[in-house]
Amino acid sequence: MILGIGTDLANIERIAGTLDRFGDRFRNRVFTEREQAKAARRKDEAGTYAKRWAAKEACSKALGTGLAMGISWKDMSVSNLRTGQPVMELTGWAAERLAEMTPAGHKATVHVSLTDDHPWAQAFVVIEAEPVQVD
Repeated sequence: MILGIGTDLANIERIAGTLDRFGDRFRNRVFTEREQAKAARRKDEAGTYAKRWAAKEACSKALGTGLAMGISWKDMSVSNLRTGQPVMELTGWAAERLAEMTPAGHKATVHVSLTDDHPWAQAFVVIEAEPVQVD
């Protein structure tokens, strides 16, 4: 069953301007060390950050909270599998919220999809709950 859906659109040029203006202060407030390392290795650093920004916004919407109810930016972290598929890891309050909204006897999975077409970066997040198989 679907527990939540979220989407967000971020302007890559706006993120680039924020990086120019605030630099590490912005990076350290919003992105985990792993996300920062990924962006630093990419030619389009601002685009990489914009997609992750959009994913965090989309995830907070899928959790039904937005960023106003205590979720920290760093409670949501985007990484990639070896195949390139993005995955969302939740910690802290975001993980607590996910556990709270997941029905008993179910396991939640957070699906994330990212795309960009300069100057836009977009993310979709779907939170799915599947019954836990009992042997």
